[in-house]
Amino acid sequence: MAMNVYSRRRLLKGALLAPAFPFSVGAQMHPPPEGMDRPSLDPNTLAQFVDPLPLGEPARSLRMRLAPGSAARRVPFYRLAMRQIEAKLHRDLPPTRLWSYGYSALSPILETRSGQGLWVEWANELPAGHFLPVDHSLHGAEPDKPQVRTVVHVHGARVPPESDGYPEAWFEPGRSLVCYYPNEQDAAMLWYHDHAMGINRLNVYAGLLGLFFIRDGFEDRLSLPSGKYEVPLLLCDRLLDRGGQLYYPVSGDPKAPWIPELFGNITLVNGKILPYLDVEPRPYRLRILNGSNARFYYLGLGGGLVFQQIGSDQGLLPAPVSRKELTLAPGERADVLVDFSAHPGRPLVLHSDTSALVQFRVSRVASAQAAPLPKALRPLDRIPEAAAVKTRRLTLNEYVDLKGNTVLMLLNATRWHMPVTEKPVLGSTEIWELVNLTGDTHPIHLHMVRFQVLDRRGFEPFTYETSKTLRYTGPLTPPSPDEMGWKDTVRAEAKAVTRIIVRFEGYTGRYVWHCHILEHEDNDMMRPYEVIAAPPQAQS
Repeated sequence: MAMNVYSRRRLLKGALLAPAFPFSVGAQMHPPPEGMDRPSLDPNTLAQFVDPLPLGEPARSLRMRLAPGSAARRVPFYRLAMRQIEAKLHRDLPPTRLWSYGYSALSPILETRSGQGLWVEWANELPAGHFLPVDHSLHGAEPDKPQVRTVVHVHGARVPPESDGYPEAWFEPGRSLVCYYPNEQDAAMLWYHDHAMGINRLNVYAGLLGLFFIRDGFEDRLSLPSGKYEVPLLLCDRLLDRGGQLYYPVSGDPKAPWIPELFGNITLVNGKILPYLDVEPRPYRLRILNGSNARFYYLGLGGGLVFQQIGSDQGLLPAPVSRKELTLAPGERADVLVDFSAHPGRPLVLHSDTSALVQFRVSRVASAQAAPLPKALRPLDRIPEAAAVKTRRLTLNEYVDLKGNTVLMLLNATRWHMPVTEKPVLGSTEIWELVNLTGDTHPIHLHMVRFQVLDRRGFEPFTYETSKTLRYTGPLTPPSPDEMGWKDTVRAEAKAVTRIIVRFEGYTGRYVWHCHILEHEDNDMMRPYEVIAAPPQAQS
């Protein structure tokens, strides 16, 4: 099950020049990060499929509390505390130090229904010192900041800005923040995770992430597999040393220990290494999240099984899509049905490339008959391009020093702290053209809104860098069938223009958009945007 340190996503760099920054760019691979000489665990020494797959515990509400602006409607109130724990990740390893929103490696699962709001008090009960290497040269992580800071973002939630987890709204150990989630949106699997400025990659890597389900009546009427036949799979890779302890490599420069990406030697599935799950010979619904810092997953099943994908980031697709392989970038989700009925008595393995992740042990008899898979799911009207009132051309940039080391990642060649340049009007529709000048695919996430993917098209980066002219190198490529639903994270492919169309529905206020490779996000590949109210003449 050993994984290469670098995923197949890593491509050769193009010769890109950005005059605003005094760095040259070389056509090369990223060098391996230094600090990798710490004796690391050989995953091939671990017995496979000896631990049962944890399925998670639901978060328990403490009481009911009034919804904002209501004198009568009461909604659940939860308190989730961030704490340092020790957890057994594998039968043959000692307990591993982690951070969690609960008491295990799989944080409590929040579940609600569309239109059913809820409150969460996010309490920081972590130690004052970080156990992973903080880079004080990064914006937002300067030496005058507390080492341990947290703020929580519910990824995919349409929420008021004060509850969205703005990166600079962090709070220290001993403090908490109460947030309200209206959940006025379709059924979907969202997720919550840390979003503190400058150390987000470390906090999530330490374990601060969990699942958040929204249900609705439309989904209920489809009679999809539910209860024990619906299985969440939270995937995240980690680096363990020979003692089974988590570590995070550094660059070798003590003044700038940041590395461009983190790829682990093991993958945790719901907080376990190579677990197994007993299943019946019938269809199951798998809700899969890529919660890794940087790794892309290319998922397949043994036994010739295929995935029937029924949903993506923001809920159900218009119709099922049959797929032999699922590609998931960090932050993306897939909702799939897998039918084990043709394989009674056989073990089948979910894998990424050649690396095993989890084994399904199929029993010989099913205890319940499943409803047939619907041919149609949630109807979706494609947003016409003519509905857009504005098109924004936004670049994805990478800057490299004279030694060929990546030192900075930006959106639109603009640092985080510079003035806000994207100010869409509430209720308006815009097209965002993501012009990727780098040799990497970047998963781009917009907070608060959902969007549709329009198309992709390859282009020649050098021409754009020198003349700001897009010289296309191929035809428009429409989104793949699995991208035909509502999305909140899109793969902006290398040396391509990826276009999305966005309705800015929800709330006015300041939000962010960023690359969901967490190392990139922390080294300034994140920008604020502000949703503004329509001027009075437009409202009349």
